[in-house]
Amino acid sequence: MRQDIHPAYHPVKAVCVCGNVIETGSVLADIRLDICSACHPFFTGTQKLVDTEGRVDKFKKRYAKAVSNKK
Repeated sequence: MRQDIHPAYHPVKAVCVCGNVIETGSVLADIRLDICSACHPFFTGTQKLVDTEGRVDKFKKRYAKAVSNKK
């Protein structure tokens, strides 16, 4: 294996928007997370919609029209 071609691997702290800090190792200097195991609905057991660009509301409006048209 060739020497001195690999990036430096060092311990870093990954910080989530909820405030949770996870210590891990990486070649990156700084890691910022949008969602982690402390705030993800699968791990917490709470229902929380992560809506991107209003897609959930758009779907609900379209579904409501379809239901009202059947009546």
